[in-house]
Amino acid sequence: MLAALGLEHGHHLSVEKVDPRPPGPHDVDVRIGASGVCHTDVAVLGGQLPLPLPLVLGHEGAGVVTEIGSEVTSVAVGDRVIGTVGAVCGTCWYCVRDMTHLCDNSQAMTSAPRVTRADGTEVPAFLGLGTFAEAMTVHEASVVRVTTDLPDEQLALIGCAITTGLGAVFNTAKVKPGSSVAVIGSGGVGQAVIQGARIAGAARIIAIDPLENKRSAALGSGATDTIDPAATDLADEVRRLTGGRGADYTFEVVGHPTTITQAWEATRRGGTIALVGMPSVDATITMSAFQLASDDKRLCGSLYGGTQARRDIPLIIELAETGRLDLASMVTRRVALHEVNDAIRALDAGEQIRTVVV
Repeated sequence: MLAALGLEHGHHLSVEKVDPRPPGPHDVDVRIGASGVCHTDVAVLGGQLPLPLPLVLGHEGAGVVTEIGSEVTSVAVGDRVIGTVGAVCGTCWYCVRDMTHLCDNSQAMTSAPRVTRADGTEVPAFLGLGTFAEAMTVHEASVVRVTTDLPDEQLALIGCAITTGLGAVFNTAKVKPGSSVAVIGSGGVGQAVIQGARIAGAARIIAIDPLENKRSAALGSGATDTIDPAATDLADEVRRLTGGRGADYTFEVVGHPTTITQAWEATRRGGTIALVGMPSVDATITMSAFQLASDDKRLCGSLYGGTQARRDIPLIIELAETGRLDLASMVTRRVALHEVNDAIRALDAGEQIRTVVV
C-alpha cells in the first residue's frame, strides 16, 4: 500500500510503497476513506513537536474496518469508524474519572511499528493512527464505530478538528448562552470553536485572524464580528466590542506565546481563557503573578478539547445530521495522497480551512 512518511524534520513527506504489519489480537485494519491535513502533522514534520522519525503521519481520518484481531470486541468487519487522537484504555486513574483524553496507557497502546519500508525499516504511526495512507492498522481503542450516512471527508474532521473545537467550548470552557466569545485563529479548529460557540448560544462571537478568507469563512460559521489583528490592537478591539470589559471566553487556537498573552489581555476579569492551539515544546510565556491572582481569570489547557470520544463523537454526528453543525463548509479542498505535500504547503500559507486527502 501507499503511505506518506516523515523521514527527516524540515523535509517533505515521502509517499512510498510500504508493507502493513499484520494486526495483533487487539488491532483493527481500516481502509482509509478520507484524512484531514492538520497543523499538528505539520508541527511534527517541521520539528516544532520533535518526535523521532520516521513516522507515518496523519491523525484525522475515517474509513471502514477490513480485518480485526482475535480479541477485538468493539468493532466488526464492515463497520465505519473514526480514528481518535489517543487510544483509551478505560481503566486507568484518568479514564475512570472521565478524563479519557489523558489516558495513562495511550502511548503504550499506540507505539507499535505499523508498516515496513522496502529497506526493512519498521515504522510506527503518529498517535497510533497514520491516516496519510491507503489503510491503517490501529489498536481497537483508537477507533470509534459510527452509524451514519455522512461522507468520510466530513467524518474525518470529527477525528480531530471538530472534537477539539467543540470540546473546548463544551468541555473546557463550558460557554454559557448569551455570553461573549473571542476566537484567536480561524483555521479548521478555530472554525469548529466558532460553530461550537454558536451552538452553545453565545450572543457575540468575535473571530480574529489576519487572513481575510478565514475571517469571511468565520462569518459563515456563526461569528458576529471579525478583527484583523494586523490592522488594530486585538485586545483593545475586543474590549470595544464587549462594553469595555473584554470577552467572557477567549479561545487561543494558534499555539504561540504572543497570542496566548493577547488572549489573556482580551478576556474580562473573571473570564476564561482556553488554550486550544499546540505550542512548540520550548515555547514559554511570562505573566504578572499579581494579575494572575487579582483578575480572577481562569487559564485552561484544552488537550483534544477534553473529549471523551465514545461519548462525544455520536453527539457531534447527531448535531451534523440535524443541521446544527455544518461540516461540509469546513472541507475547502480535496487532494489525492500523492498531493499531500502541496496540501501541507497550502495549510502553512493559510489558503484553506481544511484540506482532505481522499
